[in-house]
Amino acid sequence: MILDMNQVSFTDLTAEIAVGASRSEVIVKLREAEGSISVAQMAKRTGLHINTARFHLDGLVSDGLALRTVETSRTRGRPRVLYTSRDADGPRSFALLAQMLTALVAALDGTSGVALNVGRTWGRNLVDRVSPEDQLDLDDGLARFKALLEAIGFQPEIARLPGGQAEVRLHHCPFREVAERHADVVCTLHLGLMQGALSQIGAPVEALPLKPFVTPNLCTSRLRALPKSNT
Repeated sequence: MILDMNQVSFTDLTAEIAVGASRSEVIVKLREAEGSISVAQMAKRTGLHINTARFHLDGLVSDGLALRTVETSRTRGRPRVLYTSRDADGPRSFALLAQMLTALVAALDGTSGVALNVGRTWGRNLVDRVSPEDQLDLDDGLARFKALLEAIGFQPEIARLPGGQAEVRLHHCPFREVAERHADVVCTLHLGLMQGALSQIGAPVEALPLKPFVTPNLCTSRLRALPKSNT
């Protein structure tokens, strides 16, 4: 059966898949916290980048799973934003949700293009834009790119290659159980995420399609040098 694509929100579906693993960890840590917790505290407890931790906490607020308040402070300086869980007791199965949503997306026409575009959007959202005046060289761009991949949980290694190129080696897939069944959807999301992040950072390379599971615990992608602008 072919579903009517106009009736399905691809962004909602693929976004849930892309962030499910890290989001579930943030939910667990928020529920374990005694009282409220700041973004910095959540980043430290999960090992996520502070921007990624803030992104997930704000997402929980939007989903009605957390409350956001501003700390009442008697000292000078900007008051902290605090988050408190309002999650009801009971088990959660985010892995099952990811499997179900990915299977639904895989059953639709035009999956590849949609997943790539959504991945690019999330990649741009997860990193800070670099101004044209502060154009990064390859080393700085790759360092920022690697930090994002580490925050998501890919355990990345980046090897420099001749000609201004590089290879990304991902030693851990945060969505492995889903990717093993639907590599076409999940790996395309990952590619889009890398492309969007590199573009937002302003790194002088672009990500080529992933080679999934080169070994049981390794996926790779070549980063190709962008042509130099004449301006």
